Amino acid sequence: MSQKLMIFDNDGVLVDSEPIAHRVLAGYLTELGYPTTLEESFHYFLGNAARNVHRVIADRYGGRLPEDFTARYHERVFAAFRQGLTASPGAADLLDELRRCGIPYCLASSSDRAWIDLALDRTGLRAHFRPEAVFSAQDIGGVGKPAPDLFLHAAASFGVDPRDCLVLEDSPNGVLAARAAGMDVLGYTALTPAERLLTAGATNLISKLSEVIDHQ
Repeated sequence: MSQKLMIFDNDGVLVDSEPIAHRVLAGYLTELGYPTTLEESFHYFLGNAARNVHRVIADRYGGRLPEDFTARYHERVFAAFRQGLTASPGAADLLDELRRCGIPYCLASSSDRAWIDLALDRTGLRAHFRPEAVFSAQDIGGVGKPAPDLFLHAAASFGVDPRDCLVLEDSPNGVLAARAAGMDVLGYTALTPAERLLTAGATNLISKLSEVIDHQ
Protein backbone atom coordinates (compact mmCIF):
# COMPACT_ATOMS: atom_id res chain seq x y z
CA MET A 1 0.00 0.00 0.00
CA SER A 2 1.41 3.39 -0.95
CA GLN A 3 -0.92 5.27 1.42
CA LYS A 4 -0.65 4.95 5.19
CA LEU A 5 -4.20 6.03 6.06
CA MET A 6 -7.57 5.54 4.35
CA ILE A 7 -10.08 8.32 5.13
CA PHE A 8 -13.77 7.75 4.46
CA ASP A 9 -16.54 10.25 4.05
CA ASN A 10 -19.70 8.94 5.71
CA ASP A 11 -22.91 10.03 3.97
CA GLY A 12 -23.28 8.47 0.55
CA VAL A 13 -20.05 6.51 0.97
CA LEU A 14 -20.25 4.21 3.99
CA VAL A 15 -23.95 4.73 4.68
CA ASP A 16 -26.74 5.01 2.11
CA SER A 17 -28.08 8.17 3.70
CA GLU A 18 -28.08 10.65 0.84
CA PRO A 19 -31.35 9.58 -0.87
CA ILE A 20 -33.14 9.73 2.49
CA ALA A 21 -31.60 13.03 3.60
CA HIS A 22 -32.21 14.76 0.28
CA ARG A 23 -35.77 13.53 -0.01
CA VAL A 24 -36.42 15.04 3.43
CA LEU A 25 -34.53 18.24 2.58
CA ALA A 26 -36.30 18.81 -0.74
CA GLY A 27 -39.68 18.30 0.92
CA TYR A 28 -38.90 20.61 3.82
CA LEU A 29 -37.55 23.42 1.63
CA THR A 30 -40.61 23.15 -0.59
CA GLU A 31 -42.84 23.47 2.49
CA LEU A 32 -40.94 26.61 3.45
CA GLY A 33 -41.62 28.22 0.08
CA TYR A 34 -38.46 27.25 -1.79
CA PRO A 35 -39.65 24.63 -4.30
CA THR A 36 -36.88 22.03 -4.61
CA THR A 37 -36.88 18.73 -6.44
CA LEU A 38 -34.85 15.72 -5.32
CA GLU A 39 -32.52 16.25 -8.29
CA GLU A 40 -32.01 19.91 -7.37
CA SER A 41 -31.29 18.97 -3.76
CA PHE A 42 -28.56 16.58 -4.88
CA HIS A 43 -27.10 19.18 -7.24
CA TYR A 44 -27.02 22.10 -4.81
CA PHE A 45 -26.59 20.44 -1.45
CA LEU A 46 -24.71 17.15 -1.84
CA GLY A 47 -21.67 17.39 0.39
CA ASN A 48 -22.95 20.49 2.18
CA ALA A 49 -23.69 20.23 5.89
CA ALA A 50 -27.18 21.37 6.81
CA ARG A 51 -25.83 24.60 8.28
CA ASN A 52 -24.65 25.61 4.79
CA VAL A 53 -28.14 25.30 3.31
CA HIS A 54 -28.86 28.76 4.74
CA ARG A 55 -26.16 30.25 2.54
CA VAL A 56 -27.26 28.40 -0.59
CA ILE A 57 -30.89 29.46 -0.15
CA ALA A 58 -29.79 33.06 0.37
CA ASP A 59 -27.61 32.95 -2.77
CA ARG A 60 -30.11 31.10 -4.94
CA TYR A 61 -33.42 32.64 -3.80
CA GLY A 62 -32.41 35.68 -1.81
CA GLY A 63 -34.38 34.03 0.97
CA ARG A 64 -33.91 33.36 4.65
CA LEU A 65 -34.57 30.10 6.44
CA PRO A 66 -35.94 29.93 9.99
CA GLU A 67 -33.35 30.10 12.74
CA ASP A 68 -34.30 26.60 13.89
CA PHE A 69 -34.10 25.14 10.37
CA THR A 70 -31.09 22.91 11.05
CA ALA A 71 -32.56 21.47 14.24
CA ARG A 72 -35.93 20.83 12.57
CA TYR A 73 -34.29 19.28 9.52
CA HIS A 74 -32.19 17.00 11.70
CA GLU A 75 -35.29 15.88 13.60
CA ARG A 76 -36.96 14.87 10.34
CA VAL A 77 -33.89 13.16 8.94
CA PHE A 78 -33.20 11.26 12.16
CA ALA A 79 -36.77 9.97 12.18
CA ALA A 80 -36.37 8.82 8.58
CA PHE A 81 -32.99 7.22 9.36
CA ARG A 82 -34.54 5.19 12.17
CA GLN A 83 -37.07 3.82 9.70
CA GLY A 84 -34.78 2.73 6.90
CA LEU A 85 -31.10 3.70 6.90
CA THR A 86 -28.71 0.98 5.74
CA ALA A 87 -24.98 0.69 5.12
CA SER A 88 -23.86 1.16 1.54
CA PRO A 89 -23.46 -2.11 -0.37
CA GLY A 90 -20.07 -3.60 0.39
CA ALA A 91 -19.18 -1.13 3.19
CA ALA A 92 -18.83 -3.70 5.98
CA ASP A 93 -16.91 -6.09 3.74
CA LEU A 94 -14.49 -3.32 2.73
CA LEU A 95 -13.80 -2.30 6.32
CA ASP A 96 -13.24 -5.94 7.25
CA GLU A 97 -10.80 -6.33 4.37
CA LEU A 98 -8.85 -3.20 5.32
CA ARG A 99 -8.56 -4.47 8.87
CA ARG A 100 -7.36 -7.90 7.68
CA CYS A 101 -4.75 -6.17 5.53
CA GLY A 102 -3.59 -4.02 8.42
CA ILE A 103 -4.53 -0.79 6.64
CA PRO A 104 -5.47 2.01 9.10
CA TYR A 105 -8.69 3.86 8.30
CA CYS A 106 -10.96 6.51 9.77
CA LEU A 107 -14.12 8.48 9.06
CA ALA A 108 -14.20 12.26 8.52
CA SER A 109 -17.57 13.92 7.97
CA SER A 110 -18.81 17.50 7.87
CA SER A 111 -21.98 16.31 9.61
CA ASP A 112 -22.64 16.90 13.29
CA ARG A 113 -21.57 14.22 15.74
CA ALA A 114 -25.18 13.19 16.52
CA TRP A 115 -25.82 12.59 12.81
CA ILE A 116 -22.70 10.43 12.47
CA ASP A 117 -23.46 8.49 15.65
CA LEU A 118 -27.00 7.66 14.57
CA ALA A 119 -25.81 6.57 11.12
CA LEU A 120 -23.12 4.26 12.50
CA ASP A 121 -25.42 2.79 15.13
CA ARG A 122 -28.38 2.29 12.79
CA THR A 123 -26.31 0.60 10.06
CA GLY A 124 -24.23 -1.62 12.33
CA LEU A 125 -20.97 -0.01 11.22
CA ARG A 126 -20.16 1.27 14.72
CA ALA A 127 -18.27 -1.95 15.50
CA HIS A 128 -15.82 -1.19 12.69
CA PHE A 129 -14.62 2.12 14.18
CA ARG A 130 -12.70 2.95 17.30
CA PRO A 131 -14.08 6.16 18.88
CA GLU A 132 -10.83 8.01 18.13
CA ALA A 133 -11.16 7.14 14.43
CA VAL A 134 -14.40 9.09 13.90
CA PHE A 135 -14.08 12.81 13.12
CA SER A 136 -16.81 15.45 12.79
CA ALA A 137 -16.56 19.07 11.71
CA GLN A 138 -17.75 19.84 15.24
CA ASP A 139 -14.35 18.66 16.45
CA ILE A 140 -12.71 21.63 14.74
CA GLY A 141 -15.22 24.38 15.40
CA GLY A 142 -17.72 23.47 12.69
CA VAL A 143 -15.37 24.01 9.74
CA GLY A 144 -16.61 21.57 7.12
CA LYS A 145 -15.72 20.73 3.55
CA PRO A 146 -14.60 22.13 1.10
CA ALA A 147 -12.10 23.52 3.63
CA PRO A 148 -9.23 21.05 4.16
CA ASP A 149 -9.21 21.41 7.96
CA LEU A 150 -11.17 18.24 8.78
CA PHE A 151 -8.95 15.99 6.67
CA LEU A 152 -5.81 17.61 8.01
CA HIS A 153 -7.10 17.08 11.54
CA ALA A 154 -7.74 13.40 10.85
CA ALA A 155 -4.27 12.90 9.37
CA ALA A 156 -2.59 14.70 12.27
CA SER A 157 -4.53 12.59 14.77
CA PHE A 158 -3.05 9.48 13.19
CA GLY A 159 0.41 11.04 12.84
CA VAL A 160 0.31 10.57 9.06
CA ASP A 161 1.53 13.03 6.44
CA PRO A 162 -1.39 14.24 4.26
CA ARG A 163 0.50 13.05 1.18
CA ASP A 164 0.27 9.51 2.55
CA CYS A 165 -3.53 9.57 2.87
CA LEU A 166 -6.16 8.29 0.44
CA VAL A 167 -9.67 9.75 0.73
CA LEU A 168 -12.92 8.23 -0.53
CA GLU A 169 -15.49 10.91 -1.35
CA ASP A 170 -18.76 11.14 -3.27
CA SER A 171 -19.20 14.93 -3.44
CA PRO A 172 -17.32 17.71 -5.24
CA ASN A 173 -16.92 19.60 -1.94
CA GLY A 174 -15.35 16.56 -0.35
CA VAL A 175 -12.97 16.11 -3.26
CA LEU A 176 -12.01 19.79 -3.13
CA ALA A 177 -11.32 19.50 0.60
CA ALA A 178 -9.11 16.45 0.19
CA ARG A 179 -7.15 17.95 -2.68
CA ALA A 180 -6.69 21.20 -0.72
CA ALA A 181 -5.27 19.04 2.08
CA GLY A 182 -2.75 17.55 -0.36
CA MET A 183 -4.37 14.11 -0.40
CA ASP A 184 -5.23 11.72 -3.23
CA VAL A 185 -8.95 11.13 -3.69
CA LEU A 186 -11.06 8.30 -5.01
CA GLY A 187 -14.27 9.76 -6.40
CA TYR A 188 -17.24 7.47 -5.70
CA THR A 189 -19.72 7.72 -8.57
CA ALA A 190 -22.71 5.93 -7.03
CA LEU A 191 -24.69 9.20 -6.89
CA THR A 192 -22.47 11.88 -8.41
CA PRO A 193 -21.61 12.12 -12.12
CA ALA A 194 -17.98 11.24 -12.75
CA GLU A 195 -17.27 14.51 -14.54
CA ARG A 196 -18.22 16.57 -11.47
CA LEU A 197 -15.80 14.60 -9.32
CA LEU A 198 -13.03 14.79 -11.90
CA THR A 199 -13.55 18.52 -12.30
CA ALA A 200 -13.17 18.91 -8.54
CA GLY A 201 -9.86 17.06 -8.73
CA ALA A 202 -10.52 13.37 -8.03
CA THR A 203 -7.37 11.40 -8.83
CA ASN A 204 -9.27 8.18 -9.59
CA LEU A 205 -12.89 7.01 -9.80
CA ILE A 206 -14.74 3.97 -8.50
CA SER A 207 -18.36 2.91 -8.92
CA LYS A 208 -18.40 0.15 -6.25
CA LEU A 209 -16.82 0.00 -2.81
CA SER A 210 -15.24 -3.33 -3.67
CA GLU A 211 -12.96 -1.45 -6.09
CA VAL A 212 -11.22 0.46 -3.26
CA ILE A 213 -8.81 -2.39 -2.54
CA ASP A 214 -7.59 -2.26 -6.15
CA HIS A 215 -6.29 1.26 -5.47
CA GLN A 216 -4.29 0.41 -2.35
